Amino acid sequence: MANITLYTKNGCPQCRMTKHFLETHNVSFIEHNINDEPQYIDYLKAQGFQAVPVLEADGLESFSGFRPAELQKLAI
Repeated sequence: MANITLYTKNGCPQCRMTKHFLETHNVSFIEHNINDEPQYIDYLKAQGFQAVPVLEADGLESFSGFRPAELQKLAI
């Protein structure tokens, strides 16, 4: 199973949808909420991201936003 990290923030509909997709497909992941853990903001900016959710997974290019087609690759 891939190591999956999901970066989210409070009040973000795309974050909720991404998290819900992973949970309903029994995909385990580590969540970092940038409201609670602001140290990840600079990390995400350094990676070129300007918005959350951002998903990082082994064997998959990191991406931001709610992207069901990409998430489906993790649900197999």
